[in-house]
Amino acid sequence: MNLFTISDLHLPLGVDKPMTVFGGWDNYVERIQQNWKKIVNDNDTVVIGGDISWAISLPQAKPDFEFINRLPGKKIILKGNHDYWWGTANKLNEFLIANKFDTISMLHNNSYTDGNIAICGTRGWIYDGTGVQDKKVILRECGRLETSIKLAVENGVEPIVFLHYPPAFAEFVCDEIIDVLLKYNIQKVYYGHIHGKGRENTISEYKGVKLKLTACDGVDFTPVLVSRCGEFKKL
Repeated sequence: MNLFTISDLHLPLGVDKPMTVFGGWDNYVERIQQNWKKIVNDNDTVVIGGDISWAISLPQAKPDFEFINRLPGKKIILKGNHDYWWGTANKLNEFLIANKFDTISMLHNNSYTDGNIAICGTRGWIYDGTGVQDKKVILRECGRLETSIKLAVENGVEPIVFLHYPPAFAEFVCDEIIDVLLKYNIQKVYYGHIHGKGRENTISEYKGVKLKLTACDGVDFTPVLVSRCGEFKKL
């Protein structure tokens, strides 16, 4: 059993908003499906790091969830900045249960572990230390991240963190997120959000934390192998 990750699927199946206006995104839904099926098996797990659907409501997102649910493996999804359909944990879980999307789980104030490593994370935020409202958001995101990591630490397993926003990118650093990562000696972080020419400004390591961009167009629309592991269970 393997753990994979990929971010920024930007699925348009419930709304008319394709990504073809951006270079390199031609036939991207078909490419995601084909590449996914080549390497992911039903007993594998894939973390999807946000910006999952262009929908603005759960009913609109249903075709995108149907697409994801049909793909091989178990999927653990976290929120991105374009996931406007995202609601409370109760509403999201009710939606998954009602539609029998039984291969999909949410990463939201929780963690998943297989006994060796733990899947931890949250959306994150782009914050430069100036905006009052942004300060509230980043403190909330840091709290969610710390809650997720603590669950792993308390169970004695290695936390691997998944974010939507990069904690460090070019000359930008989200100090609040970085402080949480360093506090718990996080070794690996996988993130999305960055596309196109922006990929030229990614950095692979910051203060000893290894950073990996997994947005679709940066990984050839193919899930990235994270670890060979067992079956993940929610903490």
